[in-house]
Amino acid sequence: MTTPNFNDFIGSVLISVMRPHRYQIDSALNQIGLHVGQELVLFSLWREEGLSQSEIAKDLCVSAPTVTKMLTSMEAEGIIERRADEEDGRVSRIYLTERGRTLQTEVVAIWSAIEQEMMQGISEAEKLLLRRLLMQMRDNLSADNG
Repeated sequence: MTTPNFNDFIGSVLISVMRPHRYQIDSALNQIGLHVGQELVLFSLWREEGLSQSEIAKDLCVSAPTVTKMLTSMEAEGIIERRADEEDGRVSRIYLTERGRTLQTEVVAIWSAIEQEMMQGISEAEKLLLRRLLMQMRDNLSADNG
């Protein structure tokens, strides 16, 4: 059996795209006092405040301890605040502070600029097809994980 070239796998191409994407996002976020991954929590909260930690973890497809660590850091930095749920004191609800709200314009601009750079030379039809195919790949892999 011939040993396949790693670069022939589509997954290797995805990795080679995601590494520089993550690096550029991280570098840009660091300039505004955020760490990569924290902006994903912010995107969830900009859409809907008052989510529980477990709802954020589910939304981001990460473990609860990962979210807890991010939220602890974000709370210390004055980006979010935790409040006890009014009906169940065991549950923390997450809300944006004023600083958390004001970061939206900058974070969206960062993601938009990097997306624009990444998609240069790709038509709108190709973008739609690529998005559909990537979502199908994600769904195919997610089906195995419940």
